Amino acid sequence: MLIELSKGITLHPGSFTAVIAPERKILSALNSNADLQRFLFLYVCGNYSRILPGISRTSNNFEVRRPFTADQLLTVIHEASHTIVFVEHDPTLFDGADRLFVPIASALKQTGREALVILWAPASDRSFAALIRQADRIIEIIPEGPERSGFASPRSCRKSGVVPRAQKTLGV
Repeated sequence: MLIELSKGITLHPGSFTAVIAPERKILSALNSNADLQRFLFLYVCGNYSRILPGISRTSNNFEVRRPFTADQLLTVIHEASHTIVFVEHDPTLFDGADRLFVPIASALKQTGREALVILWAPASDRSFAALIRQADRIIEIIPEGPERSGFASPRSCRKSGVVPRAQKTLGV
């Protein structure tokens, strides 16, 4: 069982992978892989989901869990016994629950030893950055075309001296 995000970028079982990618890209990866319907698939999202309505769910092996707090998310991850665990990051779950970053990241890592665990977000934020510290792989797919808003072209960065938001300049 493999999930191909893009040509040459494949997710493998037995790992915890953090993915930052446009909604369209992750939906395409999930919907184009008919093999996924053979496996126990757990989809975890919080207070709202950006992509759940767009996922074609024709399999009885597809389960959805919706924790509304970081404590509930931790419980869902501990109880997961699925082949694929897909967690759609919801930063609102962590309001006032910074103490759970390390336990949740550890639980994702532990679950990833026996399953394919994917923590997905369309963009990184403080809580996502804290959760991916224990990830086996971190993959960021930069959008192309009109979805690319907020990203400066490499040429414009060199000419104007502006550093894109996703990059930081290190001091000496």
